[in-house]
Amino acid sequence: MAGTMTSDARKKDTREKIELGGLIVKAGLRYEKRALLLGALVELRHRLKSDEGERARLIAIGAEAFGNDGE
Repeated sequence: MAGTMTSDARKKDTREKIELGGLIVKAGLRYEKRALLLGALVELRHRLKSDEGERARLIAIGAEAFGNDGE
């Protein structure tokens, strides 16, 4: 992050990180090792690039977990 980041930009960045962390908790992964979580996310990024069907399947699972109010 740049040293010249404005207060509003820092607040927005912090809020986004808190929300993303909340997804880990909602998924029931709070107590997993950080290396495992990062590895899983990196692997997911690779899969999503190569398999649009997997993307759609995971969106459906996530929407159901959110009660259809998530993105």
